[in-house]
Amino acid sequence: MSEAYSLSVIVPFYNEERYLAESVQRLLNIQICNQILLVDDNSSDNSLKIAKTIQASNNNVELIKLTNNQGKGNAIREALKSVKSTHTIVHDADLEYFPEDIIPMFDLAKKYPNSMVIGSRTLDGKERDNKYKLTFYANKYLTYLFSILNLSRLSDIASCYWLIETKILKKLNITEKGFSIEVEVLSKFLRTKNKILEVPISYSGRTYQDGKKIKFVDGIKIFFKILKYSRLANPFKFIKI
Repeated sequence: MSEAYSLSVIVPFYNEERYLAESVQRLLNIQICNQILLVDDNSSDNSLKIAKTIQASNNNVELIKLTNNQGKGNAIREALKSVKSTHTIVHDADLEYFPEDIIPMFDLAKKYPNSMVIGSRTLDGKERDNKYKLTFYANKYLTYLFSILNLSRLSDIASCYWLIETKILKKLNITEKGFSIEVEVLSKFLRTKNKILEVPISYSGRTYQDGKKIKFVDGIKIFFKILKYSRLANPFKFIKI
């Protein structure tokens, strides 16, 4: 693999006018993002206007405007068509995640080619502020179920941060349009027989009053997607990279 590594960050957003500017500024501050793709999932507030201002001031920021609100997964899929870097990571447009954590993740990905690096909100070593016990324990249960059905040992399958080589991500042929995209990507990557590495990351959860979007029904959908994409349901379907 070439030593000329580069990083693209996909930032899907929907009605994030309160947080978008600061969230993207955090990415700009770490100065390792070769390309930042802002994906407006047909927002109805001032998010698009804010994104245009950010784009106008930064040469490495590109803006993609979607005409229909179809979800986070679809926004990522659309952005992937424009990714130019060797590696890709997703960054939510809220303020729950801290881009400083991307630096050690990227370093690890460069050290272990063909691997996938995910940020864990449960491994020791970082500060976290989980606003809801229900979502915290639901994620623990779903992660445990995922690990069993995929003969793996992961600590957090619903983290926003997963960093992967772009060429591999494109070969996974992602189809999910909503929050279940993480489950699909992780499940399919495991079928490439390559390693998933975890790095502890910081987390500051937000409340539903502050705009948190994932809901109970999404948890139910994720449960069934774990079953759908699991190694148990796809025992002989391996993916060549």
